[in-house]
Formats: sequence, structure tokens, C-alpha cells
Amino acid sequence: MNTPKLFLIALGCMGMAVLGGCNTVSQRDYDAAIDENTQLRERIAGLQASAQESNDGNSAFQEQNDQLRSDNQRLQSDLSDAQAAADAAQAAAAARPITGFEGISDVQVGLRNGGAIVLRVPGDVLFNSGSEQLRKQAKATLDGIAQVIQSTYSGNTVRVEGYTDTDKLVKTKKKWGTNEYLSAARALSVETYLISKGVDNNQVYSAAFGPSHAKGTKKESRRVEIVILSK
Repeated sequence: MNTPKLFLIALGCMGMAVLGGCNTVSQRDYDAAIDENTQLRERIAGLQASAQESNDGNSAFQEQNDQLRSDNQRLQSDLSDAQAAADAAQAAAAARPITGFEGISDVQVGLRNGGAIVLRVPGDVLFNSGSEQLRKQAKATLDGIAQVIQSTYSGNTVRVEGYTDTDKLVKTKKKWGTNEYLSAARALSVETYLISKGVDNNQVYSAAFGPSHAKGTKKESRRVEIVILSK
């Protein structure tokens, strides 16, 4: 920063006064130069203080950023560990044999994500076309399922899911209105029968999916799935 002109003049004249004389600068100009120099020094000090505050603020932001980065890395690690544990649990569930249903005819047994056991019973085994009334042979199949649920899975929640194919209902079956209503009636019939055979009413409930999640063929799509949920 350039030293003010008046200040230089004042200093020069002071030096000359010591040597023997400069009378060209008045006392007023000299005092003004001193005041200006003082103001400049105060301004510099203020700018230095602002710069220091800015540096301190940047340091604080940097510390916060480092902390956030550390927290993010920790969360990513926790998520990875949780996913690994879930994968291991699912693999263990898939490797665990499903027992009790081997001797029941017309039942396909499988697993869903999370270890839920799925018992798939074809709709043609359970019902006549367009009906929600259980066929006689269906009752024998459901008797076996009810026994295993009570003996082995009494502590598990059971969901009975009804499904249909994607064909619209013909006039003779219009009392249901839609496939969703038909699938609901069929799921409820199975639920009611399981309860009548001793399955706890508070343990089982039904759900209707209509033509959702259709299978490869219409026959495969018409089904009821009894899902034994993991505890």
C-alpha cells in the first residue's frame, strides 16, 4: 500500500526541520497526514481480523465436511454389513429343508425372499370353474396343510393369496364382477376351511390379487398360494 503523499511530505519536512528547516507544511496538514495514517493502520488491522475470521470459518467447514465424510463411510459400511447379513440369512433359509409337506398331494412347495414358505395349490384342484366352493378332493389337501401348520408353524403368520388368469369373466360368472372379487372369494374359502380345521383365526388372513402375477399358462395362473411368513 502506497504511503499517503501528505504523510511523506510531513516526514520529509520533519527531517528537514531537524537539519535546520522546512516551513512549507502547516501543522494542520501534518496532523491530517497523521490521522490518515492512523485510519489506514486501523483499516489494515480490520482487514487482517476479517481474513483471520474467514480462515477460522473455512477450517470449521473443513472439519464438518471431514466429519460428514467419515459418517457417510460408516453408514455405507453398516449398510454393507446389513446386506451381507440379510443375504446370509436368505441363503440359510434356502438351504434349510422344508419338512412336513412331502406327503401332501397337489401342493408345490417353494421359498420367497426372506425365507417365507409358499404352498401353491392349483385352482383346478381347489375349485370348479367360476366357483368359490371347495371341491371334495381339495379338502383332503387342505386337511394335510392345516395339520402341518398347527404342528410345525403354529407361531407363524399365514397369508392365503388368491389368483386368477387374465381372461375376463364370462356372463355365467358375472356375479363376481371382476377377477379380483373371484380371487378374494376363493382365498377366503381356503382361509375359512383352514380355521375350521384348527388353524388359529388370529394366525391366518387372506389377500386377493386377481390376474396380477400371472404365470406362464392360464392353468398355472389360476391358483391359491398359502404363504407361511417368517417369524
